[in-house]
Amino acid sequence: MRHTIAVIGLGYVGLPIALEFAKKFKVVGFDINSDRIAQMRRHKDPSKELPPSAFEGCDITFTDKVNDLQECSFYIVAVPTPIGSTNSPNLKPLISASKIVGQVLSKGDFVVYESTVYPGCTEEDCIPILEEESGLTRTVDFNFGYSPERINPGDKDRTICDIVKVVSGDTEQSSAMIEAVYKSIITAGVHVAPTVKVAEASKVIENAQRDMNIAFANQLAMIFERMDIDTQSVFEAAATKWNFSPFQPGLVGGHCIGVDPYYLIDKAQKLDLSPKLILSSRETNEEVPRFLAQKLARMLKSRDVDANGAKVLVQGVTFKENVSDIRNSKVFDLITQLKQIGFDVDAIDPHADPHEVEAEYGVKLCSLESLRDQYQGVVIAVAHDEYVSQNPLTFEKLVAQNGAIMDIKGICHNAHILAGCEYWRM
Repeated sequence: MRHTIAVIGLGYVGLPIALEFAKKFKVVGFDINSDRIAQMRRHKDPSKELPPSAFEGCDITFTDKVNDLQECSFYIVAVPTPIGSTNSPNLKPLISASKIVGQVLSKGDFVVYESTVYPGCTEEDCIPILEEESGLTRTVDFNFGYSPERINPGDKDRTICDIVKVVSGDTEQSSAMIEAVYKSIITAGVHVAPTVKVAEASKVIENAQRDMNIAFANQLAMIFERMDIDTQSVFEAAATKWNFSPFQPGLVGGHCIGVDPYYLIDKAQKLDLSPKLILSSRETNEEVPRFLAQKLARMLKSRDVDANGAKVLVQGVTFKENVSDIRNSKVFDLITQLKQIGFDVDAIDPHADPHEVEAEYGVKLCSLESLRDQYQGVVIAVAHDEYVSQNPLTFEKLVAQNGAIMDIKGICHNAHILAGCEYWRM
């Protein structure tokens, strides 16, 4: 069967896979945000991940009209799965997308979910909506599956085609069909999971595992800071053993590692289980912004600088290096903690959109021209290439004589040349 593929949700996950499929199939890319649709029609990626050339040679129609989906027979749902204010799963985007697909679903169609969820979500929460909206019956009239997204924002070496794709279906036959569709674009290969729940679980534990490993590194950094031991030197020594895992401490934000574990936590708690290790890891990583703000205050106090009113520059505000995405960036939590202590904080970022930052967080980004002459504290928060390539002396020039540099990402490898200020790396 020659499918027309629909991709629902054209964010950092949906757009790349829609464009890859559009090189082999006819594709309809759907998003409820009309402004984003207008940009993509102009071959512009709103997430700033893909160049205009990525749109060339693609048989794709971008639309925000539900009726345009009716010609499709293979639906891929790639909408966000955020958390609410109490860290509970927010399934509203997923439910809304399921209703949209259900309205256009026909007999013989396939629906594959890529959004990260807890095991059981697809079958328990999404498929009943498809049945209700369409009047069709799962497995009898239509088939479904789950294929967790594996996109690494900012990574130009491992693109979507270079990462093994996990797929699953509600029957052996649907698994084979879904495998064949994805295998047509994934050069790294496809792994068929035995059930949809297994595929869902495989994704959510990827990020829960990373969260726990980073939490261990963060806890070590907090301990070693009190002992006046350089954490990175400890890691370098430990890494001489072949089976040491070199996870790095730091701020854990974004829309994956800092979010997905809560989906597993929520599901476990509903089963009357207490996932203490996962919960503890989340608590440890959420504590990092406060730890860093207090550390900077102690650094300056040791140099007779009062934190109240002291000028601090935070360099980098996106959730990770070399991306423009500010969603759930913990740098803003750090800025809040610094301000609560009394610091006068400026922030700058070569990738973030100043208007988006101000609208989302109420923080006005500085330009290079508007930076003050000198700061009591400079915080290197994100390892953008622009910062990694800088000579450490460039950072030192921004610091007052009795000031300090906090290098969260440890990018100043030759920091011994910084003689004019106190330097600390996490």
